[in-house]
Formats: sequence, C-alpha cells, structure tokens
Amino acid sequence: MSLKKYSGEIPLLTVDAVILEDNRIVLVRRRNPPFKGMWALPGGFVDYGERVEDAVEREAKEETSLVVEHGKLLGVYSKQDRDPRGHTVSVVFACRRVSGKLKASSDAAEAGWFPLDDLPELAFDHKRIIDDII
Repeated sequence: MSLKKYSGEIPLLTVDAVILEDNRIVLVRRRNPPFKGMWALPGGFVDYGERVEDAVEREAKEETSLVVEHGKLLGVYSKQDRDPRGHTVSVVFACRRVSGKLKASSDAAEAGWFPLDDLPELAFDHKRIIDDII
C-alpha cells in the first residue's frame, strides 16, 4: 500500500528514554498538556526522516540536558488510548548517561532522579513501562 494513496488515520510515532543509574530513574515533569504537571519518562515525537535511535537521544537531551547513548530496545507500546491526543506508538530504549548535568529544558518543567521503589504518579502508560522493566 502506498502512503500517498492511504487516506485513513495512522498512529504517530514516539520514543521514550529509560535512563537508569544506581537504582534510580530520570523523570521529567510535563510543562504542557496532556498530563501537564505530571511526571513522565523523557521522550516525544519522532521527526519525519529521523531514526528512532536518534530521536530518543535528541528528546532526552532536549528535556533533561543530558547527553545519552541509546542501548537495548526495551519495548514497543501501542495501546490505542495511551495518549489522549490520539493513537501513538512509542519505542522505548534503555539509555546511558554519557555527560551533562540533569536540568529541565524544552517542554519539561522539572527533571529529577527518582528511586525505583518510590515513584510519583506517572503520565501516559509510563508506570506500566517501568513496571515491565523492573
């Protein structure tokens, strides 16, 4: 099927970064709707023509100021109602911090390290993603 001929709706592609160190995970407080003010994994939409591996590294840096290197693919999450804006499919990667100091930027209001056994309420399906990992 040619995309040019396809007239139906298609899911949007996103990425999420799981940045773990010393039994802690990086989360960002969302600055914008949906879930404004809630904590989430760093991530966002993949740009047209961008590889998902590059997108997860870009999104992590944009939201946390950390330079990360993507690692293992942890999963693909595609439940139709995972995002109230519409159907999204997220590719989730383990990421390793290469450099930088954790500081919120871009559309993140705050960024922090959280112990895996003491997480705040999370946006989207990010609790499920973290539960699947641990």
